[in-house]
Amino acid sequence: MVDIKIGLAGNPNVGKTTLFNELTGLHQHVGNWPGKTVEKCEGHFSYNDNKIDVVDLPGNYALSAHSIEEIVSRDFIVDEGSDVIVNIIDATNLERNLYLTTQMMELGANLVIALNMNKFAKNNEYIININELSKLLGIPVVEIEARDNIGTRELLKTIEKVAKNPIESNKKLVYGYELTYHLEDLRRLIKEDVEFSNLPSSWIAIKLLEDDDIIVEKAKKQNNSQEIFAEVNRLKKHFMDVFGETSEEVIANYRYSFIDGLVKETVTKPEIEKTSVTEKIDNIVTNKFLGLPIFLIIMWLMFMITFAVGTPFQDIISEGFVFLGNCK
Repeated sequence: MVDIKIGLAGNPNVGKTTLFNELTGLHQHVGNWPGKTVEKCEGHFSYNDNKIDVVDLPGNYALSAHSIEEIVSRDFIVDEGSDVIVNIIDATNLERNLYLTTQMMELGANLVIALNMNKFAKNNEYIININELSKLLGIPVVEIEARDNIGTRELLKTIEKVAKNPIESNKKLVYGYELTYHLEDLRRLIKEDVEFSNLPSSWIAIKLLEDDDIIVEKAKKQNNSQEIFAEVNRLKKHFMDVFGETSEEVIANYRYSFIDGLVKETVTKPEIEKTSVTEKIDNIVTNKFLGLPIFLIIMWLMFMITFAVGTPFQDIISEGFVFLGNCK
């Protein structure tokens, strides 16, 4: 029996935990990541001749070093020896969800995309060309419905295949000539130090330009740290001169440009998109004229209900204590 270790990654509320429960059933346990107060859900199941260990990673929108959850997910991809990362994506929010995907691609993770909530997307008349999306990303994309256990068999077949034949997920990640060209000298300096040899030099370069605290501290310990940071500062100045923005903003814009291109090539939306009930309610309660009066009315109703419902119980409790006090 072969052991395959997978991580389930994605934004909050995309169906990660539902898929985790569906895959692992009763064979799961919950604890904390070593040294961190972040919940760690692990489980296992058998498929064909494989024992598959599953870790449900914290829900994140990015892989920066801005929160413990992001660091935990990133460290798992880099250091935990995972065979496959399954990136669960909400089909109705491709633009937002793919931002995390691009960062895992930068990291060179061995990825499979599980496209979830397709029923909602179809109800909103979104048509997603799965084959074209997979081709442009260079990553297998599998349609699933985690809640209804649809597509799980195909997902498992794909996980098994990708575990045996890893994918270079950063191969088709293109951020444009300006960024790619100017990263080359920095990448060359990073490659000179063996401490960074297990990570893509392009990812290290991007993290340095984003002032990632963890990567910056590691870079300071390198033998050629002075040359590295001199190049980082030169690039930051160049991007500010050319774009009028910080290097972090420039990189974020390139990510969104890549995503925008993907969505335009693979997703067809109705000319007039349906407005959901939630959006209709939001439009009313967040209206600049109606919002405050509605808020005051709701608070008044809560105040009145509290007294209307609570006062009889308060009287009963008071009488109970009086009765107990009179007992001898």
